[in-house]
Amino acid sequence: MIRQQAARTVEPENDSVEAVGDDHIAPAPRVSIQAFCETVETAAAIQAAGEDRRLGKAHLKIQMGGITAATEAYRGSPTPNVIVLEAEGRNENILNGLDALSEFCDSGTRVMVIGRHNDVQLYRELVRRGVSDYLITPIGTIDVVRSVCGLFTAPDAKPVGRVVAVVGAKGGVGASTIAHNIGWATARDLALDSVVTDLDLAFGTAGLDYNQDPPQGIADAVFSPDRIDTAFVDRLLSKCTDHLSLLAAPATLERVYDFGADAFDSIFDSLRASMPCIILDVPHVWTGWTQRTLIGADDILIVAAPDLANLRNAKNLVDHLRAARVNDRRPHYLLNQVGVPKRPEIKPADFAKSLEEEPVAVIPYEPQLFGAAANNGQMIAEVAANHRTTETFRQLAKLVTGRSEAKKARGGFLTPLLAKLTKRQG
Repeated sequence: MIRQQAARTVEPENDSVEAVGDDHIAPAPRVSIQAFCETVETAAAIQAAGEDRRLGKAHLKIQMGGITAATEAYRGSPTPNVIVLEAEGRNENILNGLDALSEFCDSGTRVMVIGRHNDVQLYRELVRRGVSDYLITPIGTIDVVRSVCGLFTAPDAKPVGRVVAVVGAKGGVGASTIAHNIGWATARDLALDSVVTDLDLAFGTAGLDYNQDPPQGIADAVFSPDRIDTAFVDRLLSKCTDHLSLLAAPATLERVYDFGADAFDSIFDSLRASMPCIILDVPHVWTGWTQRTLIGADDILIVAAPDLANLRNAKNLVDHLRAARVNDRRPHYLLNQVGVPKRPEIKPADFAKSLEEEPVAVIPYEPQLFGAAANNGQMIAEVAANHRTTETFRQLAKLVTGRSEAKKARGGFLTPLLAKLTKRQG
């Protein structure tokens, strides 16, 4: 699909902007887009595209400087879902610039190039490097809209949303607090549109932690399965910050919350289609739907306290989920509430020996800090911005969203399309 679109761009037909503007273009999901332009005309076209209804959910940022500016910008910061690059130079300079940029690109980032050369050889070299689309100047607003939206509506395109499930190895270990703070760090520090989904319908605390009291939430979706679609779920979200939304639990006992194993599937699918990051606050229960939720997540974080019951439960969870997810990376785990006065504790080294992996974080017991945040309806970063635990949550957000490992892998945005082309050739 992407290859055909790009081929039409390289060898354009005599269609007017007005004619192609009537084509059906599916809206883009909530994604972050950053454009690096070299001419004011291209910048204006992209700015106008950002105001189109089909990019209404996207966060667009435009700056000048082309590939060189993009390379400098991403040396020390994560890349967005989509990078749009205008390149006016010679073919060799364009390709060399992309090679330099790829060293700093996070995996999963899609790249579009806008150039002035109608050159099939250049197009082929861009495809080999994993570029998703190539547009030729002058471009119109609808060209940009169609190209960006096409990245996420191609039949073989993967869902943009990444699902992260956070679960406690035992009740009362602070898994919900961890999940909510990771969601906050993902939205604030990574500028990634995220939604925290509170799956503890009877006793969930996400509304309290974010100081929100939304009239609707996840119960409205799960008890109305016939109405679930992206638009319906989107109306149930409560906005916490510019990049963070909440799908809250009712936290009432007026009804019994018994669900089938697939009760949340359509909700998660709708969230995947519209949100780049979905943090699931999974309650400490073992049912068909919680097991299915954990197995189906892209990443899993188990929260444990340093005692024997948590060690046993964490090991059981890790072993079970590893067996059920043989093609996924193993679940992460962290130790929380470490260092309670006079309480005998199992050392992190003993956890690591039993679980065959080091914990991704060890969070100390700090009742004043966490208690103040909980009682004020705030996150740790709001109470103590420079505290070491705030940095811990920032690093956890990078880990579960794939940002901390992305720059280790060579190729960055080169990998997805190369794999697709290899499959086609095979």
